[in-house]
Amino acid sequence: MTELKVPQDVLDHFAKFGVTAETFSGGHLGEKLGITIVEASPERVVGTMPVEGNQQPYGLLHGGASAALAETLGSVGAMLHAGPGRYAVGVDLNATHHRSATSGLVTGVATAVFRGRTAATYEIAVTDDQGKRITSCRLTCALRDV
Repeated sequence: MTELKVPQDVLDHFAKFGVTAETFSGGHLGEKLGITIVEASPERVVGTMPVEGNQQPYGLLHGGASAALAETLGSVGAMLHAGPGRYAVGVDLNATHHRSATSGLVTGVATAVFRGRTAATYEIAVTDDQGKRITSCRLTCALRDV
């Protein structure tokens, strides 16, 4: 996993909930899905997820796995934007599935479109190994004090 530039007090806060640096990319669900964060800042978060192991019975990438990747990436960005002593909670997730993936890695890029005091919204594009868009998402997180 790429070392994230996450403030130590943020990691310390999440450690109280059993989240380690290794599971920071989505907690235990992210670990099960194989999500890896490769870039993280309040403005942009990039992560990958394997298709294998995240497929529905027809062998296609499960739409819920794409949505979980998107929510993970947007939530990490919102949490980094919220800063120390605050956390982000997803309150609205919209996902449109454009095409399927059957193998390889998918990459999600979450880009901030609104970063306010009490909410943050991210657009997330999930693409396949050829750069073709699989899913488009929008995530809004409420920002709360610890």
